[in-house]
Amino acid sequence: MIHFIHANAMLISGLVLLIAYIFIASEKIQKSVVALSGAAIVMLLGLLPFEGFYDTASSSYVKGLFDYIDFQVIFLLIGMMIIVHISSRSGVFKWLALEILHLTKGHPKTVLFSLAAFTAIASAFLDNVTTVVLMMPITFIIAKEFDTDPVPFLITEVLASNIGGTATLIGDPPNIIIGTKAGLSFMDFVRELTPIVAIIFLVAISVLIFMFRKGLKATPEKMEHIAKIDNSHTITDKSLMIRSVITILLVILGFVTHDITHIPAYVFAVSGAAFLLLFEKPKEIYRDVEWLTIFFFVGLFIIIGAFEANGGIKFLADGMINLTHGSLEAASMIILWASGILSGIIDNIPYTATMAPLISELINPANPNAITGNVHALWWSLSLGACLGGNLTIIGAAANVLVSETSASKGYKISFMRFMKYGVLVTCISLVLSSIYIYLRYLI
Repeated sequence: MIHFIHANAMLISGLVLLIAYIFIASEKIQKSVVALSGAAIVMLLGLLPFEGFYDTASSSYVKGLFDYIDFQVIFLLIGMMIIVHISSRSGVFKWLALEILHLTKGHPKTVLFSLAAFTAIASAFLDNVTTVVLMMPITFIIAKEFDTDPVPFLITEVLASNIGGTATLIGDPPNIIIGTKAGLSFMDFVRELTPIVAIIFLVAISVLIFMFRKGLKATPEKMEHIAKIDNSHTITDKSLMIRSVITILLVILGFVTHDITHIPAYVFAVSGAAFLLLFEKPKEIYRDVEWLTIFFFVGLFIIIGAFEANGGIKFLADGMINLTHGSLEAASMIILWASGILSGIIDNIPYTATMAPLISELINPANPNAITGNVHALWWSLSLGACLGGNLTIIGAAANVLVSETSASKGYKISFMRFMKYGVLVTCISLVLSSIYIYLRYLI
């Protein structure tokens, strides 16, 4: 039995990964349970060494179980979750949103654009789920004041959150995975992705405003009322607000100066979280950390680690090299569009966690058939495809699901097909513009 497992380790580990994907996509079992169950199976079958060791025969280090768990990703996520949760208790995010609405003078189309812009910018620095959670209460209030359907606002916001989250290292979990795997800094993402993300945002939101134009009407009286919503009591804890804002700015400054300090992003996130916790009751804060997401990552890293350790990633990389004949141009476009489509069907986190080591193998100098040239094109293709593809369907990203469920509970159902009507169009626009950008920026 043991001999059979070792002889077919790549096939078995690949099968575990595939079955885990199917259960994650079906959502029959909570995804963290699926990931941990898969991790337990590969550990029990001995598909990963429990401890790393130096192999004298190959003169190389063989990674152990914990070497495959990317603790940089784990600590960065935990740190940012704590910071955002503590900060939101002060009311600062709601205050910012309402201030933006005051500047719009209550015009529905301008309000929609402003909400989308605020959501996109916030999503570049906060996780998408947190951003839409903060925006939804405001959106329902505004829709009620306008006496209109909130669904166009909600759909626009969630699409904007996925677009905005693409722009930075910490905006979307796939970028965190890509950044740590490829050694890319916060400023690398800002320099390379923010310009194209801004263009995609402007084009996509303009199209959505045109499509929703019939429902974006209001009387002058209603517009004036929206413009004068009282925002004087939104901040519920001024001292907490000041602490939170200063901490967030310092953490972001730490991200931005990584190229100078060479201090990893997770160090700043954890430091900021630790400082804010000094003034809080830790038990209350820890309860609200999304531990299901954290354990999902841990289990997934182990499953994918088993597949990588047994040659599965190299096998797939060699297959892609043969498919593209080693062409950087072909590989970039395949990764971009495949990522965009698949991320709309399955969770983009496990997809990216699988693709990141595959790309590392594609460009591995030790591989005689490795793809050469400006190989950063492959990483940016993966980032743009995986993050922007979340807009394709209502199950493409966690924020989409959260918004649809919350909207339905308020009596405004967003059907799968209604969301897809706008999601497919926005995703196609995003991928076409991304293709042009990747080609002009890296492949000419």
